[in-house]
Amino acid sequence: MTLRVTVAAPQNIGAVPHGTRRTAPLSGGSFEGPRLRGTVLPGGSADWLLLRADGVLELDLRATLRTDDRALVSMRSFGLLSDAAALRDRRAPICVLNRLLAVGIGNIRPEGPVHAIEEIL
Repeated sequence: MTLRVTVAAPQNIGAVPHGTRRTAPLSGGSFEGPRLRGTVLPGGSADWLLLRADGVLELDLRATLRTDDRALVSMRSFGLLSDAAALRDRRAPICVLNRLLAVGIGNIRPEGPVHAIEEIL
């Protein structure tokens, strides 16, 4: 799915315990994929950004989507964006982590949580 959003003027919240917070309200947009397409609704949709002290930007996107057949979908996406200098580690085995994209699935077992993490790119 491809999501394209229009961003309104950002709102600087300022210093919070883990860094600097800013919100970027979404004023609209569109999405399209093999199964669904439609629009991004303004209002409650926004990207909550946290610039951490280590230079990593946390992106917490929350949007309400309206499909072409008028169904409403609540969407959430979380990601990290880092400056290459923020996570630089010249030790060869660890340095690949700076460019790794992975997904994970976790479940709780009697002996404790187990997470399966797979590299995508």
